[in-house]
Amino acid sequence: MGLWILTTVLAAFALMFFQVKGIFWLASIALWVTLGYAFDIVGSAASLILIAVAVLPALVVAIKPLRRVLISPHILDLFKRILPTMSDTERDALEAGTTWWDADLFSGKPDWNKLLRLPRPTLNDEEQSFLDHEVDDLCGMIEDWETTQVWQDLSPQAWQFVKEKGFLGMIIPKKYGGKEFSAYMHSQVIMKLSTRCSALAVSVMVPNSLGPAELLLHYGTDAQKDYYLPRLAAGIDLPCFALTSPYAGSDAASIPDVGMVCNGEFEGKRTLGLRVTWSKRYITLGPIASVLGLAFRTVDPDHLIGSETDLGITCALIPTKHGGVAIGRRHWPLNAVFQNGPTSGTDVFIPMEWVIGGRPQVGQGWRMLMECLAAGRAISLPSSNVGMAKLAVRGTSAYAAIRRQFKTAIGKFEGVQEALARMGGNLYMMDATRTLSALAVDLGEKPAVISAIAKYHVTERGRMVVNDGMDVLGGKGICMGPSNFLARAYQQIPIAITVEGANILTRCLIIFGQGAIRSHPYVLKEMHATVEGNRRKAIEDFDQAFFSHVGFVFANAARSLAYGLTAGRLAPAEPAVAPALRGYYRAVSRLSAAFALLTDLSMFILGGSLKRRERISGRLGDILSQMYLISAVLKRYEDDGRPAADAPYVHWSVQDALVQAQQALNGVLENFPNRAIAGLVRVFVFPFGLPYRNPSDSLGTQVAEAMQTAGEDRNRLLADSFVKGEIGDPISCGEMAFGLLPQVEAIEKRLKPIIQSGALDPVPQSLVSMQQWVTRATAAGIINAEERRTMSDFARFTDVSVQVDDFPQDLNLSLDAAARQLMEERTHPLAE
Repeated sequence: MGLWILTTVLAAFALMFFQVKGIFWLASIALWVTLGYAFDIVGSAASLILIAVAVLPALVVAIKPLRRVLISPHILDLFKRILPTMSDTERDALEAGTTWWDADLFSGKPDWNKLLRLPRPTLNDEEQSFLDHEVDDLCGMIEDWETTQVWQDLSPQAWQFVKEKGFLGMIIPKKYGGKEFSAYMHSQVIMKLSTRCSALAVSVMVPNSLGPAELLLHYGTDAQKDYYLPRLAAGIDLPCFALTSPYAGSDAASIPDVGMVCNGEFEGKRTLGLRVTWSKRYITLGPIASVLGLAFRTVDPDHLIGSETDLGITCALIPTKHGGVAIGRRHWPLNAVFQNGPTSGTDVFIPMEWVIGGRPQVGQGWRMLMECLAAGRAISLPSSNVGMAKLAVRGTSAYAAIRRQFKTAIGKFEGVQEALARMGGNLYMMDATRTLSALAVDLGEKPAVISAIAKYHVTERGRMVVNDGMDVLGGKGICMGPSNFLARAYQQIPIAITVEGANILTRCLIIFGQGAIRSHPYVLKEMHATVEGNRRKAIEDFDQAFFSHVGFVFANAARSLAYGLTAGRLAPAEPAVAPALRGYYRAVSRLSAAFALLTDLSMFILGGSLKRRERISGRLGDILSQMYLISAVLKRYEDDGRPAADAPYVHWSVQDALVQAQQALNGVLENFPNRAIAGLVRVFVFPFGLPYRNPSDSLGTQVAEAMQTAGEDRNRLLADSFVKGEIGDPISCGEMAFGLLPQVEAIEKRLKPIIQSGALDPVPQSLVSMQQWVTRATAAGIINAEERRTMSDFARFTDVSVQVDDFPQDLNLSLDAAARQLMEERTHPLAE
């Protein structure tokens, strides 16, 4: 009897683990009862009871025609009654974009071979040349201090260069005069520009992101494309897009701006069109745009174009010189000087031809925006924040290596190394996430959930990188001026946190709220079946999805327990991966099974209230996000050829993400309203306690030391970030001093016995003292001319790197005078 029961449990566990079809369950149950009776384990009466309670139900479930008559219609009707109603805008948001690797992570058994087979993102020759020449030339034209304090915008020369060289048409096809760059190239350009000046990056980024060009490409009429796209590519027209209203920010679907379908006068003719009233804010490039993309709710009270009155959201293109359009005033977002401001209009009549896509696209604007945002959000903010992080890591790591206190480089202090390790590990993961997300877009995906993950987590880790950099820089980081390379990033990092979906909203509602339906293998299919008009098809579709879903839940329960009991050793890992990292693949597979199980239980137990349980949904989103971030790191390491020098970054970032995923999962269980279910899931998922640990101190030291070691390995971490290479530029001087550090340390090591003997004073730190010291050392024949030059250059470059700026009392008056002088020398687009 004991052996029969044990065999029964193991067989059932195996059937669940491998998610076998119902017919195999039926055969197994029938065999189980037959063997029990044949070996006198159960008697005749017990066998009849088992047939009644096990075999017959299994028969009904296993045979589709039977269950589609006896079971599925009733469950479908129940679903229809309890399923929360969904608005059209909610449905459009949920169905926008595509699923990709996020669906694998939701599956409980991610296919690692599928991920690793994806091509490594690369640039073609034309793109590489543009990145190496035009982008570098543009970066070289920009001084961030002059941009922010004098021009309070890009200089006229920079704007002209941006337009002439095609920076505003990177996503526009060549047949319209654009560059037709890949998404990865688009990302590379924005990242590199961001290592020089945030205003520069944003001014280029916005026309190539969610806006008129993107919307025209996908939804515009041929006439609209032929007219606008060449003008946008050449910079003849400068676009902006207005969505956010004072009373509809994150809840953009509730915009109060309205356009009423009516007849009006346009160019002397009676024309069908819309009379639009709007008040928008936070519109990037709005103050200087020549064409305004506008989203507004459309109503047709006289039913001029159909039987419906409320038609939904519409997107239109309006020349800003059109009568009634108000633009020009500016916001001042945390001292960022990219052009940003409000726009408004009252009863502005526009012809129907100005609707993007024409009359057929009236009311289709929300779907347009959601689909385009799904792709654009994967590029813009992740790229700009990686660029900002590379600037912070380059400048801070060099500063930590050359800056000495207590006769020791501050980068050797453990407290500083702890901050540097976070900076290096986070940057490696951010860049990997940026690259993988851009690859998804290049593969034709519109990754709605992944783009939200990338936006949220890259900007949040970017904030950590900048904050750590400020801590290391100390006083140098808080004194504004041309010598400060990080303060502007510190000021402006909340902008990235806020735009394109505020991070709190993105975490609590979008990542999991959208992912639980879109990325789940069965939920959306079940929802679609409830609204299917054909009853027979609805039952068939629902039956297939529902019973697959049931098997999915049991499979993930079995996998979670199996992976938990074996510390993940039964979880699959692609055998061709780096052996030292195989455990990380298994760890993500283990998390995937646990996450899928907990997601289904949360939806089943909490139902429609789950979307209001934002702490729980936010933590579930965190688990999904951390799995994606780890996947990006593992993919990057393989794509890069497994460089041994990058292993510390990989280990640190993956271990950190595993701990964060574990904390999120544990947080869900600690706060789950059904304590019995939470306790049971904990036994399945964490049978021996929490398995993952923070990166060790020794690993952090390896990361910090790698960041402070000049060479190709550090260059790979900071690839495609701009360095001007001029004396006087703080980043350039830091890099010059940093490059001389090995030679300086070698000279100091040779001189150490001489200094200890008293024949030579210790090597000084200040520039003036160093000049005197090298003169005495050279005269005494202790150092040669080359060593003197090395020590002098090191002191000179270091001096520029550590200095901070000071100003006269009338700072603002001095800046105004400098601005007036530049205005007289050059014609600025806003000078009028």
